[in-house]
Amino acid sequence: MAALLLLPLLLLLPLLLLKLHLWPQLRWLPADLAFAVRALCCKRALRARALAAAAADPEGPEGGCSLAWRLAELAQQRAAHTFLIHGSRRFSYSEAERESNRAARAFLRALGWDWGPDGGDSGEGSAGEGERAAPGAGDAAAGSGAEFAGGDGAARGGGAAAPLSPGATVALLLPAGPEFLWLWFGLAKAGLRTAFVPTALRRGPLLHCLRSCGARALVLAPEFLESLEPDLPALRAMGLHLWAAGPGTHPAGISDLLAEVSAEVDGPVPGYLSSPQSITDTCLYIFTSGTTGLPKAARISHLKILQCQGFYQLCGVHQEDVIYLALPLYHMSGSLLGIVGCMGIGATVVLKSKFSAGQFWEDCQQHRVTVFQYIGELCRYLVNQPPSKAERGHKVRLAVGSGLRPDTWERFVRRFGPLQVLETYGLTEGNVATINYTGQRGAVGRASWLYKGHCMATSPGEPGLLVAPVSQQSPFLGYAGGPELAQGKLLKDVFRPGDVFFNTGDLLVCDDQGFLRFHDRTGDTFRWKGENVATTEVAEVFEALDFLQEVNVYGVTVPGHEGRAGMAALVLRPPHALDLMQLYTHVSENLPPYARPRFLRLQESLATTETFKQQKVRMANEGFDPSTLSDPLYVLDQAVGAYLPLTTARYSALLAGNLRI
Repeated sequence: MAALLLLPLLLLLPLLLLKLHLWPQLRWLPADLAFAVRALCCKRALRARALAAAAADPEGPEGGCSLAWRLAELAQQRAAHTFLIHGSRRFSYSEAERESNRAARAFLRALGWDWGPDGGDSGEGSAGEGERAAPGAGDAAAGSGAEFAGGDGAARGGGAAAPLSPGATVALLLPAGPEFLWLWFGLAKAGLRTAFVPTALRRGPLLHCLRSCGARALVLAPEFLESLEPDLPALRAMGLHLWAAGPGTHPAGISDLLAEVSAEVDGPVPGYLSSPQSITDTCLYIFTSGTTGLPKAARISHLKILQCQGFYQLCGVHQEDVIYLALPLYHMSGSLLGIVGCMGIGATVVLKSKFSAGQFWEDCQQHRVTVFQYIGELCRYLVNQPPSKAERGHKVRLAVGSGLRPDTWERFVRRFGPLQVLETYGLTEGNVATINYTGQRGAVGRASWLYKGHCMATSPGEPGLLVAPVSQQSPFLGYAGGPELAQGKLLKDVFRPGDVFFNTGDLLVCDDQGFLRFHDRTGDTFRWKGENVATTEVAEVFEALDFLQEVNVYGVTVPGHEGRAGMAALVLRPPHALDLMQLYTHVSENLPPYARPRFLRLQESLATTETFKQQKVRMANEGFDPSTLSDPLYVLDQAVGAYLPLTTARYSALLAGNLRI
């Protein structure tokens, strides 16, 4: 009887929740709870790993930093399981452990170690962080067969001073490949810091990066030597020790590091060498893309390395999955999320040195790939490819990444599905990340009770600045160099006196169901006619036109006008032509007057960074002068109500104030 009385109340509950505006949020409660349980399990697993590393024998390989500890564990638990596939080469977890041990020993020799003629089983040497003093030779473990000569001692029995000192930073200028990984892991095991240098950098930007992170050595790919030749005098003047990662005819003073590595034995090195004093100590530098200036060296802590081991577990990826990774390893998405995330679950990664849209599906079929890690532009490249037989019958069930625009998302799933897209959000130097665990199209996560932090409550659909509290569990380490580099990244006294929040610099929108959608970068948003214009919002309107393949929207300065006028760089989708009438009609119907771009620039391809981010600052600086730009240019003539070719005459009329835009 009581149940019958409660039944009407239960039937009325959804209506009550709807009236209270709670139903849009609560309908996702099962998904929120499921993800919360997964996150809790992941957190417990990572904590257990950290405690196991701390409790391990410091003389053993498991007693080091979380990266060294995890690789040693995998080499025992999944020794024969394939860790890495690169072209025709395959490496198991045990082989990865041995190769990185060789690299660690080579770097330790560069620190002044002498392993003895047989290589020894362990040794005594540098500490894991620059703040720690190197142990003395008299502290060497009994029977280790190794001697540490210190900074003034001889390496390999020679008379030259050791080129490295404990805690030094070694920069890697290498393409994605197995050697990149073995050297990175070896540096970590030797207690040295690694700096991932973007491979396209040369001249001033390259020297700036090496100086900013205090690099003492540089390992470069032999194929880069020709383009780096003008930089070699400056690199030597900086006192850098130079290694080439491979054989060849090298300039004087540059030795083959891989030859030195191959000469070493593959036995483990003591774990205490890489064990940090604090889990927030810096172990790695990753450079920002430099889209708004010179790159900055973001400090990556041992804590972040540990946290990234849980990335794929949070995404629902399993140890029997095969992950396809075609992102640069000097970028966080490739190294920390792709490689470290793969190690976190003990899966297999197919590593491509360079992404090829034409080979992608063939690779996926050949290696039975189940998970694809993307950056949005990679998915755009794939949907713009002509149809092929290889894109059908693949095993890919999950695409994980960031920066996928809604229009490409829909086309990607419709063409290559059924598969799940898991969009994520995060920053290299940031202390906050979100995962769209529900698969809601166009969202980067949810602002449920799982995620907290914002300066001011915004209404549903209203853009807001994403900030995150700084704490011991989610610190902001800043950048190598002066504190001024982090200016504007920390906000103080946000909710109460003394609190500190990290400023992501990103505008996000939260809808009435709690889904977060990326709106724009605060640096990309510009003001025109007294209004803020979001470049991503304008780009999405343009991308709805079937004759456009790519769009880059930014603001340009116009003499005699305040703010910045919108300019859209366009790439046509073959074999279509530019339809200015349809474009103007579409823009007028879908954008408010202030947001309509005043200029169009037709290009064969858009300029991007090596991490596939669009170049906005450079394009804005190039302006819209038809006498200096070879691309076809168009201007919005408000009097006529159409986009017209920007001729020299119209450009002069614009500067004279006689053309109303």
